Amino acid sequence: MGYLRLFLILLLSISYAASTLLVDKSFRECMLTQVGGYSESIKRTVLSTSSSLYPQVLESLQQNPRWLNSSSKPFLIITPSHESEIQAAIICSKKFGVQIRVRSGGHDYEGLSYLCKVPYIMIDFTNIRSIDINLAEETAWVQAGATLGELYYKISKASNVHGFPAGICPSVGMGGHISGGGFGTMLRKYGIAADHVLDARLVDANGKILDRKSMGEDLFWAIRGGSATSFGVILAWKIRLVKVPPIVTGFNILRTLEEGATKLIYKWQYIAHKLHEDLFIRIVAQNNGGNSKTVQASFNSLFLGGIDMLIPIMNQSFPELGLQAKDCIEMSWIQSVLYFAGYNKWDPPELLLNRVTTYKSSFKAKSDFVQVPIPETGLEWVWDMLLKEDTLAMLIMDPYGGRMNEISETKIAFPHRKGNLYNIQYLVKWEVNGIEACNRHVKWIRMLHRYMTQYVSKSPRAAYSNYRDLDLGSNKYDNTSYSEASVWGMKYFKSNFKRLAEIKTKFDPQNVFSNEQSIPPLK
Repeated sequence: MGYLRLFLILLLSISYAASTLLVDKSFRECMLTQVGGYSESIKRTVLSTSSSLYPQVLESLQQNPRWLNSSSKPFLIITPSHESEIQAAIICSKKFGVQIRVRSGGHDYEGLSYLCKVPYIMIDFTNIRSIDINLAEETAWVQAGATLGELYYKISKASNVHGFPAGICPSVGMGGHISGGGFGTMLRKYGIAADHVLDARLVDANGKILDRKSMGEDLFWAIRGGSATSFGVILAWKIRLVKVPPIVTGFNILRTLEEGATKLIYKWQYIAHKLHEDLFIRIVAQNNGGNSKTVQASFNSLFLGGIDMLIPIMNQSFPELGLQAKDCIEMSWIQSVLYFAGYNKWDPPELLLNRVTTYKSSFKAKSDFVQVPIPETGLEWVWDMLLKEDTLAMLIMDPYGGRMNEISETKIAFPHRKGNLYNIQYLVKWEVNGIEACNRHVKWIRMLHRYMTQYVSKSPRAAYSNYRDLDLGSNKYDNTSYSEASVWGMKYFKSNFKRLAEIKTKFDPQNVFSNEQSIPPLK
């Protein structure tokens, strides 16, 4: 009996390998037909699991080591250098009935570029990352594979009085970041990245390249904050640059529980969203990796102006923090980008061009929006939870208000606007991989998230789609019904979710672009 079982397993393995080789060969032939190109070019572009470059390309931008242990890997990685190869990959994927996953920077919180329950290909945008700055128009065309760091660097080389209001981490890819909204240190002054998109280039389910005019205003509305990968593959964004002063100011004030951090955070909840729109103060509260008996809160700030303007504002609005001129650092906007990314302001800006995150650890994250200040007793319970976790755990609180209050929830697909005091990101990181460690830390963050239900937004309990969380609801890889998807869809997109589903029904009725939390067609 044992020999028979072994023979059957061997037979199945041979059969699977043979079928994979057949699909691999057929896929390449399909790509060649579509691009009318050269076999050597396609050979370099299409990497199968047997390619010596496959492991290197797969792991190069992977941000979370949790995904490396998965057996779910793309049977092909497409590394296009031209838009026609992306069109071909979509047409051929549709022909062979395989899923498409896209990677621009590799920061998807649930690793959906790397994980799929059915055969799939990965389209890697590493070679599609040009940036064209037009200072006369104060705009830029940015291809999807460019990172935030590459964009910021390119802007700084063209001008010292322009910037862009996107995220803090420089290795995040522009394709995914903007499609989910994208916020950073200037959201109170200028809103989110998706608010500044003027045009886009997208490949639809039929392999056609559309711009704003040809896709129409409905689809253009949807891809700005509504999960663009549900509707097509973003090739590039045309963005509007924003003005920044020649000198900005940063500070980072640290306070432990013993130094009154709880009362400071409690006060911050009442004033951070009301401060001058040029002033952004975020809080990172953490347990220092489980090695400390206290929680440390970092009040991390960017002010779009000099110290002489900042100190009076702080003395009037938040004197309890005790900010002094010696705590502040004046710098250029590009130096502030380095500062918030964890570098020193005098470090060379070329560091922003590094696409690979140097420090990687397994993590799990969740998010909430807070509309009523959390009482001190609630904060104290959170600190107890942080201190019970034996690895690095933190809350990151980003204030809203300012420009965010002035933009309608329905202006673009991103809905989280007026009424929110701040966003919370819960994050736990661990070094020791393995199922036991993963389960233990994930259980901890789920417990924290359940406890916070009483203090955060309701009907729906909202979440930020760029902090993707598969715990929120249905996560089938495809054929998710509208009612099933609304469990998480309403959290990410609120009342915009139905319109997103209607647009999906019109532009991708066969659900070619789907993943565990993609927008479903209505039927």
